[in-house]
Amino acid sequence: MPLQLIAGFIKSPLSQKRLTQDSVELYCEAIGTPIPEIQWWFEGNEPNETYAQLWDGARQDRVRINATYNLHSTSTISITNLTGDDSGMYECRASNDPDRNHLSKSPKVKWIRSQANVFVIERPDIKAQVTGVSGKLVLACNMTGQYLPIQGHEWMHGDKILQTDADASVFTSYTIEGKMEEHSGIYECVYKTNPVIKGHLNISVPPQVTAYKKSEHGNEGDTGVLVCKCNSFPAVTSWVWYKHGQEPIINGSGRYIIKSSGNKTELRILKLNIEEDTGDYHCNATNAYGQGSATVSLRVRSRLAALWPFLGIVAEVLVLVTIIFIYEKRRKPDEVLDDDDGGSAPLKSNATNHKDKNVRQRNAN
Repeated sequence: MPLQLIAGFIKSPLSQKRLTQDSVELYCEAIGTPIPEIQWWFEGNEPNETYAQLWDGARQDRVRINATYNLHSTSTISITNLTGDDSGMYECRASNDPDRNHLSKSPKVKWIRSQANVFVIERPDIKAQVTGVSGKLVLACNMTGQYLPIQGHEWMHGDKILQTDADASVFTSYTIEGKMEEHSGIYECVYKTNPVIKGHLNISVPPQVTAYKKSEHGNEGDTGVLVCKCNSFPAVTSWVWYKHGQEPIINGSGRYIIKSSGNKTELRILKLNIEEDTGDYHCNATNAYGQGSATVSLRVRSRLAALWPFLGIVAEVLVLVTIIFIYEKRRKPDEVLDDDDGGSAPLKSNATNHKDKNVRQRNAN
C-alpha cells in the first residue's frame, strides 16, 4: 500500500479590501500524497447564509478558478466587477482522502480549511475635469460622498508619477504647461486610501500625425517604404494614403501594399518607377475627435546614380592626366633647345683661344 501523507497548506489566501467595480484574487497552495484536491467555498454576510461551493463561471461568469496539480496543488480564484454581495468569507479547502467526494461514505480525513475575508466597499464618486487657463491645462479631481481616510495624492500618466503630496483634502489638482495637443492621454488622480481610490481624466485630441521621414529616397526597381505615426490620444481608427492630386490608394492595388496597426501606418511601393512614383504622398488619420495628416516626399533615383561618384572620380583623373600630358608635350622642345645652346658655347671659346695664341706667336717674331 503506497504511503499516504495527509494534505497540508503551504500558502493560504489573505483577507483583502476592495472597491465596487474592482476585482479580487485569492491564492491557495497545498501539498500531500497523493496530491490533494482544492475547492473554493463562500459564506456571505447574511445571518442565515451558509457556505456554498464556488465553480468556474459562477456569478454570471464573474468567477474564474484556475488550478494546477503537478508536484503539489495550486489554485487561484478571481472575481471581477465586484459588488456588495461579494463581501464575505472565502474558504480554500484541500483533501487527498479517496472518499472525499463520496455521496454516502464519509471520508476518513476531513477537508482542511483556510479562510480569508473580502470586504467590498462602495466606491466614492470622483468628479474629474480638465480646463485650459492662459496656455496651461489644469487637471482636477474632487471626491464626493462617503470616503475613506486620505493620506495623500498622486498624479500619474501611464506608469510615470507626475506629482505627489501628503494632503488629506478631497480635492487635488495638477497643472500642465503647454497645449492640449502636446499632452493628450489618460491621466489618473490617485487617493492614498485603503484600498486606493483612483479617478481618470482623458485629454482627447484629433490625430497629431508625423512622418517618420519627411523625405524618402529610393532606387529605381527597388521597394520604397513610407511611414507615418501618431502618438496622440485617442488611438487612430483608420488610415488613408494618397498621392498628391490623386485618389486614395487601395491596399493591394497595383504595386501598393499598406500595413496599418493602431498609431502607425506603412506604405510600400514595389518596383519603383522614376516617372510614376516620384512626388508627395499624404497619410491621413481619423479618430473620434477629427482628422490629421502628414506629407512624405519620395524621390526615385536611377540605378546608375550609384555609379555617379565613381564616374566623377574617373573623369577628374582623366582631366588631370590630360593636363599633365599637354604640359609635358609643351615643355620638351624648350629643353632640347636649351641643350643645343649649352653644347656650342665651348666650341666658340676654343676658337677664340686659338686666335689669341696665333696673335702672341706673331708678336714674338
